[in-house]
Amino acid sequence: MGFSGHLVFARSNRPLLEAPVFDSVNKELKTAVRTWESRPGGWQTLRCDVGTWDDADLAALVGWSRAPACVADLSDSSLALVTGLDTTGLRWQAWLNLDIAARVLVEEPEDIDDQLLWLDSPEFHEAVRRKRVELDAEIPADAEGAVAWAAAAGVPVTPQTGRIEELLRSHETFAEDLFSALLDELGFPRAAQPSPQA
Repeated sequence: MGFSGHLVFARSNRPLLEAPVFDSVNKELKTAVRTWESRPGGWQTLRCDVGTWDDADLAALVGWSRAPACVADLSDSSLALVTGLDTTGLRWQAWLNLDIAARVLVEEPEDIDDQLLWLDSPEFHEAVRRKRVELDAEIPADAEGAVAWAAAAGVPVTPQTGRIEELLRSHETFAEDLFSALLDELGFPRAAQPSPQA
């Protein structure tokens, strides 16, 4: 079973868990928040279980850190919706693992009696195909938003929008891996690799 929750990416000289946005989190949930990945320059990623993070928290985190931040909302490690915000309030969003996102986002007709029959029907597969085309059409704007957000974060490398589009169309077993690859492609300093175990 995969991870469902949030990966919160932001920059600070202090541990991200010290951000006031986490002050209202119940103690039991807060102890489950873990550092997932650290990158040079104070960039940190926290792994937060479901119930720890709210959409409104992103603006509060950007205000506290005074730097752009983003969050990946993961569902069972199979797909993620990434939302980025810069210090001027500009937002962008992008889906990771688009094929799975299309299946999840298709609306089930109200007159369906058996969900399993619906999921195996030609109508469902056609609805997924249409949704996939719709999501794919949004990728160029999603990639441009991500590149502009990275530029606002002051990354030293100018990301290639075409490479970002390619990544947004790709598939990985774990959406967490795509999220990390997206940050790499956007030009953020690479995460330190864990030392090999003896």
